[in-house]
Amino acid sequence: MRTLHFLPKAEKRRRIATETMEIYAPLAARIGMDDLKAELEDLAFAELHPDAAASITHRLQQLRRDDTGVIQRIVDVLRATLAAEGIEADIAGREKSRLSIWRKMQRKNISFEQLADIMAFRILVDTVGECYAALGTIHAGHAMLPGRFKDFISTPKPNGYKSLHTTIIGPEQRKIEVQIRTRSMHEVAQLGVAAHWAYKQDHAVTDGKRYRWIRGLLDILEQTSGPEDFLEHTKLEMFSDQVFCFTPRGDLHSLPRGATPIDFAYAVHSEVGDHCIGARVDGRMVQLRHELRNGDQVEIITSRNAWPSAAWERFVVTGKARARIRRYLRGRQRQDLVARGRDMLHKSLKGSGIRLSEKVLETAAGELKQRSVEDLLVAVGEGHLAARIVTERLLPRTAVRSGEETGEAAPADKVVPLRRARSPAADAAPSVLDGLPEGVAFQFAGCCHPVPGDPIVGIVRTGRPVSVHRSECWNVRRMAANDVRLIDVAWGERPPESHATARLSVMVQNKPGALGTVTTIIGKEYANISDVRIGRRAGDIYEMLLDVEVAHLDQLLRTQAALRSSSIVVSVERTQS
Repeated sequence: MRTLHFLPKAEKRRRIATETMEIYAPLAARIGMDDLKAELEDLAFAELHPDAAASITHRLQQLRRDDTGVIQRIVDVLRATLAAEGIEADIAGREKSRLSIWRKMQRKNISFEQLADIMAFRILVDTVGECYAALGTIHAGHAMLPGRFKDFISTPKPNGYKSLHTTIIGPEQRKIEVQIRTRSMHEVAQLGVAAHWAYKQDHAVTDGKRYRWIRGLLDILEQTSGPEDFLEHTKLEMFSDQVFCFTPRGDLHSLPRGATPIDFAYAVHSEVGDHCIGARVDGRMVQLRHELRNGDQVEIITSRNAWPSAAWERFVVTGKARARIRRYLRGRQRQDLVARGRDMLHKSLKGSGIRLSEKVLETAAGELKQRSVEDLLVAVGEGHLAARIVTERLLPRTAVRSGEETGEAAPADKVVPLRRARSPAADAAPSVLDGLPEGVAFQFAGCCHPVPGDPIVGIVRTGRPVSVHRSECWNVRRMAANDVRLIDVAWGERPPESHATARLSVMVQNKPGALGTVTTIIGKEYANISDVRIGRRAGDIYEMLLDVEVAHLDQLLRTQAALRSSSIVVSVERTQS
């Protein structure tokens, strides 16, 4: 940024300055490097708003000429006021930055001449007790502006910044801002995390709480897929207002506004987030998508058998939570593909006399140039490598029987009989799906359970029927990243031959009659339960996995809303297999 003016192209200078203003200056502020943040903002401001920067600079210079020595006079008065109470302090005054002045002018829609608090003063003392003593002395001697006092010592900022801020009608009847902090706090304010190495050992903070946000930043960097993903998460958190919530033990966690119990769980610890199944806010059970407020006491309920849900990604707001959920889902997808590939190979080798051992798989992986057995199974499970090809490598070519004889597996996502998109003899008849070429077979995916009314997309793979998925299905995102062909499809006028099945994850309080209450609610919405499984449990909460048959999406949404209205239901989420 210091050499930005040497770049010849104005467009490139503006792009770099905008990126600095939106990403790197706020990032420096969050880390706590105040000097660096101020310089970055000033350089970017001069590039993005040169006329405004020049105007404010000119007016500040004029103000200095017209009122020579005003800052030193105010410093002397403040020093004398504190000395009278026996408080020794270092006091320094400065003009506010050009960007700070310009933002206030924009926010309040006023001119430079109408600004009152252009100056700020910093008071440095030795102890926290002296900070509050100095504050009391300043307030006793000068009128304070209501609503302008902030205590960042008792409630530090997420980057570890601590200070007392107040605005007073100071000497010469000038409105001034005063910051009061200890010298060690000032080290952190100026140097941020670098102050950790600048401290003497007896001043070091050993509990690590000051650097919690930095550790969260590193977690995001480790778990995101690229720099764009990382910047998206950090920018979201830097530009969000904060809410402060407490654990039952009184530990404070700051989160972006709109955060949920899932975000809070991941802020406490990654493992707590991974195994979260419920939450109490101020002693009351809430849904996992509940929006937290300032001062909430949040208790997270966990189970060792619980894992992140794909539905969580839709309502979490912190980068750490979203990155951790995505990481788990990617791992789970790979495990599912490994299991599917192994099953397909078992069926393909059935009757061949060859047992599917690890040694056999290692041989096949080597011959097919796969890096590992797991990669081989994933390739088979995804359909990138046919089970028949693997079978041919393991058996003499003359002994390999046809696909029908080897019993190669049908696609694992088959949930209904195959149908034709349109019959050649009935071109004018309404179809179940629109957007498929004539005569193309299709099947509904069993991973995401699409229901009429859902946004859907088709996945095309050679030698297989078109697989119809919900647009938000994780399989669609994964396959799109692997350049698998996708086609736009939509629900036609003719309804499917049978009701569609949607899978719901219902978190329920463990009370007598809970199962009966849930089934009654679903029955009243004329939906049918085709399968029930009791999943993870923890204390007085357990999960029901329900396969619910509905005619269309509206019926499913009504059913979910009816379940959420019950006092025993903690949360209801549509989930995938």
